[in-house]
This record gives sequence, C-alpha cells and structure tokens, in this order.
Amino acid sequence: MRRALELAALGPAVGDHARVGAVVLSPTGAVLAEGWHKGAGTPHAEVDAMAKVPAEQLRGATAVVTLEPCNHVGRTGPCAVALVEAGVGRVVYAVDDPGEHAHGGADRLRAAGVDVVSGVLADEAEAFLERWLLSVRAGRPWVTVKWASSLDGRAAAADGTSRWITGAAARQHVHEQRAAHDAILVGTGTVLADDPSLTARGDAGELLADQPLPVVVGDRPVPDAAAVRRHPRGVLTLPGHDLAASLRTLRDHGVHSVFVEGGPTVASALIAAGLVDEVLVYLAPVLLGGPRVAIGDVGVGSIGERHQLDVTSTTSLGPDLLVRARPHRARTGTARPTDGATPTAAAAGADQAQNDRSTP
Repeated sequence: MRRALELAALGPAVGDHARVGAVVLSPTGAVLAEGWHKGAGTPHAEVDAMAKVPAEQLRGATAVVTLEPCNHVGRTGPCAVALVEAGVGRVVYAVDDPGEHAHGGADRLRAAGVDVVSGVLADEAEAFLERWLLSVRAGRPWVTVKWASSLDGRAAAADGTSRWITGAAARQHVHEQRAAHDAILVGTGTVLADDPSLTARGDAGELLADQPLPVVVGDRPVPDAAAVRRHPRGVLTLPGHDLAASLRTLRDHGVHSVFVEGGPTVASALIAAGLVDEVLVYLAPVLLGGPRVAIGDVGVGSIGERHQLDVTSTTSLGPDLLVRARPHRARTGTARPTDGATPTAAAAGADQAQNDRSTP
C-alpha cells in the first residue's frame, strides 16, 4: 500500500480527479505490475496496472489500491467490474470513495465473491488525498487563504503602497502555490486596483505548465481591458454576496482546491464563515504601522470566540518567514458556521489590493 501511495503521487496534482496508485500481486505475493491514474479520461490506477499483466496471471491475483475501486460509468467504466471480469481474487484498499455515484465498489466486489480488505494505511491515504476528499465530502473546494504582511500585521503602508513587502523567494513560492491549486480567487476590488494577471509563473517570468483557473467574485464588472481577461484559461466571474454558494459553483466546475489571494474582505469573510482549510502567511521582517491591516473583521467579538489555528510548519524564504496553519480541530469558544452557512461578502468588490502580490 505504501508503494501504491508513492505511485499515486506521480499523477497530476490538480484537476477533477483523485490521485490513485495500484499494485497487482500474484497469489504468492510477487509484484506483477504497477499503475497510477494519469489524469481525467485515462484508465484508473487498477485498470492501468492490470493492462500490463497477461490475462491468465490475473486469475486469483491481489490488487492493492489507495482508493476504493469506483462503481460508476464516467469517462471510463467501473473499476469494480473490471476487477471482477479479470478474475482478481482479492482487493485491498485504503480509503472508501465518498463520491455519491462512485462509491459502492467494495460491495460490488464482495457480491461477486472477491475478498475485500479496507482501511490499510487509511490515515496516510487520507492525508495524501485530503484536498480531494474534502471537496467531495463537503461539496466545495479545499480553500487556502494567503496573505503577506509586515511583522505588525500590515499588508501595505499608510498610503496604500505594498509592492514589495516580501522578497523574491517568497513571491516565487506564491507562484508555485498558485500552480498547485485548481483555481485562484480574488475580489473585483483587487482586479480594479491592482490589475493582476493571476497566472502562475517561473523565475524568468515564464508561464508554468499548470495554470489555475482565475476566479473573480464581486458585483462590479471586470473591465474588458483587465489583464485577467487575457489569462490562458479565461476568467470565471461569480457574485460576491454568497461565498458559500460561489464555492459550490466552483466545485461544480471541477475545482477541488482554490487559492485565495484577493484582499482582506474576501479572506476575512471566508475565515468568519469557517470556510477556510489552510492559511499561508508570508511575514516580512519590517514594521509598517498604520491602518492597512492584512485581515479585517472575522466575526470575533471576544477572546472566547477567537479562531484557533494549529501551526503545521514554518519555512524561511530568504529574509521572510512562511507560516502555514490550519483551523484547530476542537475550536474554542462559540461554534463557528459550518460549510452550509451563507457568509455575505457584499463588500468583496471593495477589496483593496492590500495583499502583497506576486508579479501581477
């Protein structure tokens, strides 16, 4: 199973699919073949592995796969059926498929007389698939909120200037994070004030292979001449009055992870609504003072209502420090809204470009 997880990591990190790996073993335990899912429309991991094995050797073989074999017809046929028809005698998997239509493969295999074992290295597989699993279970993308600030929590100087608070290494890391998410989200205010292109680029300014879908939320129109209009993937605009609904819309577009960069209003509204799964804060060793704070009202009226975070890592990026944190699992104080809450962000379009931006 651990080898299957290694194989799963070879698949594309973004896109409307889970990264899955598989290993096919003979009845004596010898490795017959390995496979992984290479992207939407390609064979699933177990089918990819079985295609490399002569049909007669699959009779009574064991398939070890990181995710429960699917039980539906999508771009490809049901993997559970393929395993049964191949004569595989045993299937071992890590995590149940939470998909409304895809789950049930294990039951189908058992009904056909296949020995099924589940939950092997489940914790490791859950951690590996956490973004995809969250998006399927919650019906919305995994949400990463990013901001850059001075050590005293300011995202811009008093006159509004903010380029650049952080150094080149931190800004390049932001580009890499953009490429590692399916979409990048900002408010219309950021587009009007900063005119970012919202592309992911390398050190030399070249476009990276993986480009996030640019998403602009707010009630003001995006100008025809805006740089984001020239994004290689086009631009998706969504109303800003209901961020929970906008996230569900993104999930319907096949977006499993979104990188939020667009100003304190949108970021604060998402945090207040309990819709944020990870926070990336790029801290520069400078002091700015003044009113231009990186995060605004997050719905905290007293210390008991605070949003508790768990710091998962700190990383030095040149002179700057990246703090990566996640909402504490056992929140203190008053309960926060759930994923079904309806946060309002009517002011999303009023976002000022107070986040330190990568090359716009």
